[in-house]
Amino acid sequence: LNDSFEFKELAAAVASKCFYHLEEYNESLQLALRAGKFFDVNSENEYEVCIIGKCIEAYIALQNYDPKESGNADDMEDEEDDEEMVKMQMLAEMKPQLENILNGLFEKCYSKGNFHEALGVAVEAQKLDKVKDTIERSGNHMQAEMLSHALSVSQTIIKNKAFRMKMIHTLVELYEAQKDQTGSTSYLELAVCLHLLGHVDLYSVLLIDLLKSDDFLVAYQIAFDLMEIQDQKFVRDLLDKLPGPAAVENTDTVDGDGDGANANPAPASEFDDRLSVLLAVLKEGKAQAVYLDFLYQNNKTDLLILRTVKNTLSAGRRNSVLHNATVIMHAYLQAGTTVDNFITEAKNSKWLELASNWARFSATAAYGVIHKGNVTSSKNILKQFLPSNESPGTSSGGAYAEGGSLYAMGLIHALDGSHSKTGSEALKYLNNAQIDAQKLHQAMGPGDMGGIATKGWEPLEHGACLGMGLVGMASGDIMMKDQNNNDIPITELLMDVVLRDDAVAGEAAAYAIGMTCLGGGLQHEDVVGRMLDVAIGQTKHEKLIRALAMGVAMIMYGQEEVAQDLIEKLCGEKDSLLRYGGMFMVGLAYAGTANNEAIRRLLRVAVSDVNNDVRRAAVTNLGFVLLNSPERLPELVELLSESYNPHVRYGSAMALGIGCSGMSMATDALELLDALREDKVDFVRQGAMLSTAMLLMQKNPSQEPKAKAFRTKLRETIEDTKHSSTMTRMGAVLASGLIDACGRNANIQLVSRQGVVRPPAVAGMALWLQYWYWYPMMHMLSLSLTPTALVGLNRDLDMPVAFEVDCDLPLAAFDYPEPTTEKKVAKKVRVTTAVLSMTAKQNAKDKAKGKDDGTTMDVDESDKNENEPGKPTDEELQEKRNDMLKNPLRVTRSQQSKIVFLDEGRYRPVANDAQHKSGIIILRDTTPGEEEEVRRISVPTKEETTTNSTPEVQMPQGFTFNPSMLT
Repeated sequence: LNDSFEFKELAAAVASKCFYHLEEYNESLQLALRAGKFFDVNSENEYEVCIIGKCIEAYIALQNYDPKESGNADDMEDEEDDEEMVKMQMLAEMKPQLENILNGLFEKCYSKGNFHEALGVAVEAQKLDKVKDTIERSGNHMQAEMLSHALSVSQTIIKNKAFRMKMIHTLVELYEAQKDQTGSTSYLELAVCLHLLGHVDLYSVLLIDLLKSDDFLVAYQIAFDLMEIQDQKFVRDLLDKLPGPAAVENTDTVDGDGDGANANPAPASEFDDRLSVLLAVLKEGKAQAVYLDFLYQNNKTDLLILRTVKNTLSAGRRNSVLHNATVIMHAYLQAGTTVDNFITEAKNSKWLELASNWARFSATAAYGVIHKGNVTSSKNILKQFLPSNESPGTSSGGAYAEGGSLYAMGLIHALDGSHSKTGSEALKYLNNAQIDAQKLHQAMGPGDMGGIATKGWEPLEHGACLGMGLVGMASGDIMMKDQNNNDIPITELLMDVVLRDDAVAGEAAAYAIGMTCLGGGLQHEDVVGRMLDVAIGQTKHEKLIRALAMGVAMIMYGQEEVAQDLIEKLCGEKDSLLRYGGMFMVGLAYAGTANNEAIRRLLRVAVSDVNNDVRRAAVTNLGFVLLNSPERLPELVELLSESYNPHVRYGSAMALGIGCSGMSMATDALELLDALREDKVDFVRQGAMLSTAMLLMQKNPSQEPKAKAFRTKLRETIEDTKHSSTMTRMGAVLASGLIDACGRNANIQLVSRQGVVRPPAVAGMALWLQYWYWYPMMHMLSLSLTPTALVGLNRDLDMPVAFEVDCDLPLAAFDYPEPTTEKKVAKKVRVTTAVLSMTAKQNAKDKAKGKDDGTTMDVDESDKNENEPGKPTDEELQEKRNDMLKNPLRVTRSQQSKIVFLDEGRYRPVANDAQHKSGIIILRDTTPGEEEEVRRISVPTKEETTTNSTPEVQMPQGFTFNPSMLT
């Protein structure tokens, strides 16, 4: 337009409307931006609304425009790049006008009270000043809700990590400002923000301030929430920052301002008591003890399913794969319950001994899944299998059983070794076991030595390395002892095993390095470089290369854009094993972000790579990336589930199981899996069964009708020896254990209740997927299982008996599935004998004379209905309902939204929000002076778990027959 023209704004407005009616919206927008006062932002006309929408889209595109990204030849052609660049340059010149319209839009939203809409526009446009302004202007009555909504948006909507961190930092400032103004704020949400930012110092200050105030119970709740996330590196750094009781004896505040939570400081002795309780949660495994107690007391494992599977598979030809699957099925069924009576029973010991070599290793490691978290009794549980210090590998179970016991030790003590920089006692024990195995390796020559076959040290070192990785997960720089008793980082110790270039021991060590450095990113740049050097040019062992690639992927967990260079490097390698690791690096680095670039890369590889393993991994990792947006997943993989390539179809099934495992009702995903369970390829059917089991955990037929049909399908597949292949039956056996895992009291939980992705759970799922190559990895799934319990604790961390809740729906919808019953063999009915007319006449004459042919007998009518079960009475139903709502109680994922905290009870939850309708919640006692009835948390002992079993049917007592007994 001619700037000297007097009516240029009016002309621009008229021309803009002309182009609008011609549906040339870009030209219409450019002219509208020059229309000045003639473009009314507050107008509700169709034209203004449309142009404002285009203005918002243009500004967002300008804010998100990256010239480097658009210049990538893989994304668009050069001509399209040039057009995009010209368009962005034009928009950049008009940025002030775009901002003026946006500012007008914000004022319009404020005047109408549409603060959520304004916040959404501010987040999309990446305008932090407007985010802050919107929340502040929402008023005190809405500010808490707006802060919660903004935190949720930052975790689920924002894809750029740098902007997300700035957004969360802004929220921290707003929470602090709210605390200064009102004297209180949502400390739970503030703690989540500080954790996401990694601000350990401020986190410790918050906890200490709360401990010294009347809100000390909130500090306990924050601690339990943090332990649920399982960020062990953050917990260890936090413990280093927290003082001992004597260190704060004479202080009033930590930061010296005396505001907020420190307004009424507690006496030093009272503070010491509160700090001791907090340390019991953070350091002494109180949360794990609570869940162990719950799983043991509420164990509803249906052992008849297990016995049926065992007897069915034992009746036919011996199959080591199905035998191993049955052992692991039992481990899933009893995971975390500490009840191992089935495999310790004398009648099953011989059956269990059928496992040999690495199957024996895996069977012994199953004890670790069953007793996961029972850290106080681990050595007592495994004492019959653990290697001797004097002569490892010579026990009755052999080196494979001993190696499996070391792996089991790691599973029991998982995440236990990162509370201090010197590790836990279990980690030190495994370190010594690894050194003993290394010495055994060095001492052994060709042939036999000391009764141990050549390479008998391999299972010992394999189990020790896996155990060290599990115990020291996310610890990073824990110091261990080497063979010469020198202190070295745990990563160096494991790297020495990798450099020996042994496939079996090196594989475990590579996985262990990934676990110990989980999420460390470029802090472990040197370790990553050395691992890639070995994988690319220094070894030819496929097992080792794949494990090293997976280890690097775990190190880059959650790094997002920081991992991009390494992703490009691995995805560009000729070796398919490294590209396989590259796909997992994409999935783990962008886990729970729904990043569009990550999704685009995985989809492109899924349809273009020449290697089936890489394509399968690419599709599978879509489940990790979309953890926070599972509703998008079924539509995304629908076409992939119909691919001609069975590996892609298998990957689609696993992606659905992983990504949708956090949904209460995954109807669309189940429909896709229904078709995949009937696939013509056996391993696709196997994957579909496993994923379906993940989605149907804790679903009874009244809530999900497909659950009953699926259980029937599993039983039929296991019993079908003629038409179902071993791989399909294996999937059915494992799915039978997974669907009822942890005594029917757990779910797959990869995202915490606060919306934070749980690193160990995601890493455990990624390692579990490696069972495709190595069956012992099946035990890693235990890291992803979380009890679905609602446990209320008082200030002393005991369970008040009087605490109860209510449920808005009938509890039958969330009850345990009905236990299975043995098939009753139908009694053979004797066919009525045909009676000739002459015989009938003779019988009638005999009857008239009082004769009896002895073919009939008297029947007592009272016995007919003796065994028919009666319907429960209303009183029995009400009593069952009351028991199901008492502390502690099982709360399924779909039941959480229906839980209601009672207002008239003695105890009130500290956090009465949607995120705390399950898990461990801290209760405030409204009448603290009265005596309360509590139940203390008790970790089950080995003796208790031995007696906790389903009663066996006893044989009748012997007796002497006497003919007079018949009279």
